[in-house]
Amino acid sequence: MRVIVHGGAGGSPDEPEPRQATLDEAADAGASETDPVDAVESAIRVLEGDARFNAGSGGAVQSDGVIRTDAGVMTSDREAGAAASMPGVEAAVSVARAVMEETPHVLLNGVHAVDFAADVGVDVECDLWTKDTRERWDDLDDHPEGTPTEHLAWIRDKFGETDPDGRDEGGDGYEKDHDTVGAVAFDGGRFAAATSTGGRWLALAGRVGDVPQIGSGFYAAPAGAASATGAGEDIAKTTLTRRAVRHLESGLDAQQAADRAIEEFGELTGSSSGVIVLDDDGNAGEAFNSEQMQTAVARTE
Repeated sequence: MRVIVHGGAGGSPDEPEPRQATLDEAADAGASETDPVDAVESAIRVLEGDARFNAGSGGAVQSDGVIRTDAGVMTSDREAGAAASMPGVEAAVSVARAVMEETPHVLLNGVHAVDFAADVGVDVECDLWTKDTRERWDDLDDHPEGTPTEHLAWIRDKFGETDPDGRDEGGDGYEKDHDTVGAVAFDGGRFAAATSTGGRWLALAGRVGDVPQIGSGFYAAPAGAASATGAGEDIAKTTLTRRAVRHLESGLDAQQAADRAIEEFGELTGSSSGVIVLDDDGNAGEAFNSEQMQTAVARTE
């Protein structure tokens, strides 16, 4: 099994060494599995349980003071599942897998996704708050109330418009906004890709970004698979992971495909993102145009 994982593309993290240790643990956990779907789920569950990343525990807070999680998973057999806007769910990737394997659908969201998660045995009463997110939320001098448009006006007034890196100009962009996690696995015959996130700090309540969208946050095909992280709306508009896999299909190797996809992404959007890729020779590739993106690779024969 060959596995590559990422911990998000963004600014330099405060604790790079512990984060890298967790990424190494996640890659090893995935590589110890014998099935690619088991591999990406096991890897991401490690990352969802570490509050240093913006997935599961430690996710970002939306404008109504609620943390909601999203995830998606896909195989090279073109099976896929995703789940979005789930309060209280740390193991978002496990819900996405259950959508793929247990339903005829590719995406469930909101309270119905949470109800489904409970039915398939995923814990839906997790406390996703950390000391850091609680302090940041409590330190705000006011909190939005009223209708969604009133929330949106509050966000724009307080934090300004979004800059090209997907951060809020003027003051309170969250350093973990881009710390979405992802994993790609290959067993020599079959690929799987998965991505999980806690969203974007103070996004409008109910916002869903690229992560649970097929071809944006994750994608797999017979030629290879990819997982992305970064400026979510722009990733969705340019279908970054589908773009990377298309380059594999045109004959590029994993590193070339990652480089080309991020180069094109930057030219199209001016935003910062990153992508990890595996190809059908077992090569791993990674590319980003942000300040950093931590990754780890593990392999078992």
